[in-house]
Amino acid sequence: MTENGKPREECGVFGIYAPGEDVAKLTFFGLFTLQHRGQESAGIGVLDGKKYSLYKKMGLVNQIFDEEKISKLKGHIAVGHNRYSTTGTSNIKNAGPFVSRRKMETFIVAHNGNIVNAGRLKKVLERKGNKFKSTCDTEVVAQIIADSKHKDPAKKIFSTMYKIDGAYSLIIGTKNELIGVRDPLGFRPLVLGRLNGHYVLASESCAFPEIGAKLIRDIKPGEVVVINEKGIKSYQFSHKKRASFCIFEYVYLARPDSIMNTKSVYLTREKLGKLLAKEHPAKADIVIPVPDSSVPGAIGFSQQSGIEYREGLIKNRYIARTFIFPDQRMRELGVKMKLSPLREVVAGKNIVLVDDSIVRGTTVLKIVRLLKEAGVKKIHVRITAPPIKNPCFYGVDMPRKEDFIANNKDVEEIRSQIEADSLGYLSVEKMIEATGLSENALCTACFTGNYPLKGEFLKVLTKDALEQKGLSLPS
Repeated sequence: MTENGKPREECGVFGIYAPGEDVAKLTFFGLFTLQHRGQESAGIGVLDGKKYSLYKKMGLVNQIFDEEKISKLKGHIAVGHNRYSTTGTSNIKNAGPFVSRRKMETFIVAHNGNIVNAGRLKKVLERKGNKFKSTCDTEVVAQIIADSKHKDPAKKIFSTMYKIDGAYSLIIGTKNELIGVRDPLGFRPLVLGRLNGHYVLASESCAFPEIGAKLIRDIKPGEVVVINEKGIKSYQFSHKKRASFCIFEYVYLARPDSIMNTKSVYLTREKLGKLLAKEHPAKADIVIPVPDSSVPGAIGFSQQSGIEYREGLIKNRYIARTFIFPDQRMRELGVKMKLSPLREVVAGKNIVLVDDSIVRGTTVLKIVRLLKEAGVKKIHVRITAPPIKNPCFYGVDMPRKEDFIANNKDVEEIRSQIEADSLGYLSVEKMIEATGLSENALCTACFTGNYPLKGEFLKVLTKDALEQKGLSLPS
């Protein structure tokens, strides 16, 4: 979970094949733009056709890399990774990307998602004598690729896809190729771009304008793209009748300036707000967002309702960057260190407070109290998504099922607990409508409990892993 009580944004991956370009520097800027997807560690691996170089460390991208470190990463293929720990603990051993080597072949692997059978596969490899330096599922993938008996690097990767289960978007660098892979249901995003005649891969399209690249398209679910000196080739290793793209990317995870499945994330969030205003209207003087991810939804609510949009909360964007630890008194202030109310805007007003989700309910309660202390008369909380009731097994860090406030409370009980004057959630049907995609193209499991791979997927998980999420093995 992030410091604001919201689910963490899994990981961000970036890769580029560009002879003649400073691929390490381009990857740095790509990762910097994808920083929202992982803030624990970052790394860049570069290959030049003969050897590789790699640098990774704990911290933010701009804290880890400088001109000197970037200048030592020479080559024409680069793979970058920002990490949040969804599998494995948060330490340097689990920082990505990962390197595996066999018989003069080198593979640098960056991964976003969750490989649920990684534990089983790791035991198989260990019995064969393989050694592991981390507890991360990405290293398991890297070693499976290297361990394949196929001679062709691309065929090694194809064979790996039939062994791993779960959610994954992979970017893999070899001596001569950059390869992108998306799991058969396309849980996690992966996009293809073009830069000066070369190709780029990234978790989100927002990484492309930063380096002057243009979005070409999304990598399809079950697709492998191989990029080398001859250009790009696409292979479809799986043909599923449905997809399961994570709808929470639209609700909260992705940057608003990204394009996913040809849909603008910003405009989707704006539409979420418009539909919310129709489903749960309110009598109020102003509409304010919980910054920053809820801004488009609040604007949409304002446009649909005709209620004036205002900024009523100012966010301290540097609160999580201090190296001076707050004492107990300051920790108790909590949200007050992160958000400040604009008293001149909100005092004496009835407001609509728009947010994108409520997880445990503790943060929104503090915000409601903060606003009432600032003189707000009535607070109508509106959420641009349905209640979150279920954990995610597909690469998003969420708490146990029992920790969700909506798990054992209805809307009125939640309203009472967060001390709001009214509370309205967007329905599942309207959330799906806002994306412009069909229900069969999306994963809504955290809202509905309908896991796309429930039978085969959950059976791969260990009993302990399920119990950590507050669930049990399916019968």
